[in-house]
Amino acid sequence: MSDFPYSVGEGPATRVSLSLPEGTAEAIRRRVGKREFSAFITEAVERELRGQILDEYLADYERRQGAISEEEQERARRVFDEVFAEEGQWPAAS
Repeated sequence: MSDFPYSVGEGPATRVSLSLPEGTAEAIRRRVGKREFSAFITEAVERELRGQILDEYLADYERRQGAISEEEQERARRVFDEVFAEEGQWPAAS
């Protein structure tokens, strides 16, 4: 059980300081506009976290059960994305 009251994607917004190369920041502004900048960054970070969490699950499974084929890994990624997109919930990070 986590000591944090919120899971990924939950809780009130909090300000954080973020440094990006100016070219990257400008590319984001051009793509989504200044008003959607934070939402774009949030979505990108959550996608990365989701990928890392799934990688952790797959690595743990392989340690316990043996190798997983590329095809099985891709299927697991699709199922993982579908389930958590539908439920709107995130698994606990380890």
